Amino acid sequence: MQALRVALVQGDTRWHDAPANRAYYGALVRQLPASDLIVLPETLLSGFSNDIAASAEPMDGEGVAWLRALAGEMGAVICGSLAIREGGTVYNRLLWMRPDGSFAQYDKRHLFRMSGEHTRYGSGGERLIVELKGWRVLPQVCYDLRFPVWLRNRRLAAATGGMEYDLAVFVANWPSPRRNAWRTLLRARAMENLCCVVGVNRVGVDGNDLRYAGDSVVLDALGEPLVECGAQEQSVVVTLDPKALLAHRERFPAWMDADAFKLGD
Repeated sequence: MQALRVALVQGDTRWHDAPANRAYYGALVRQLPASDLIVLPETLLSGFSNDIAASAEPMDGEGVAWLRALAGEMGAVICGSLAIREGGTVYNRLLWMRPDGSFAQYDKRHLFRMSGEHTRYGSGGERLIVELKGWRVLPQVCYDLRFPVWLRNRRLAAATGGMEYDLAVFVANWPSPRRNAWRTLLRARAMENLCCVVGVNRVGVDGNDLRYAGDSVVLDALGEPLVECGAQEQSVVVTLDPKALLAHRERFPAWMDADAFKLGD
């Protein structure tokens, strides 16, 4: 594992305006210093909308092409979620776009039924773990944060060493009335899983008159903040030190007492 430079881009997503969002987030990303990983919010080209079917893009659409070009331009992995139409189904799909144009994808598993997301989107069924500079990274989307069994980190086989993942990344549109849950659960996920955590939320007010308080954050494995954002547009870069993470796991090996289990369907 090497030091990992992670950029958080906390923006005010334009409502149902993909061209404006491409221009807006592109400008914010281009202002960043050199980074290895750039994290953008959930549904960054549309906002979290109840009326997404008509504007959802296919994988060969402008949104994915823009993200691919931007990752190549910046020489960094960029992740965030888009509303993607595949066949007759729309997915809230996180893309892990590499600078060489290759990518991995994760479809949001837990759909926010309180807003009817489960009636508009298809649900994913597999966790995604990717590697970057020796770090194993678990990317997730918003409401997934509330489900600790789905997110549980486990020890790898002794011959391999380490744990399933070292960094959990959450991209979100998490409204300010529930900001206490956002802040609390991010810290809990870091502490219980002996991992670093990045959470990137949006700011501003969306087309449903929901307000977003930001509160994007980088946490160490103790749940202590390395950086905390406010409620305004903000971009920051934090360098994660693998030595600190590995030292904490060594002196506090709670994973040795964890209960064995297997995720079901």
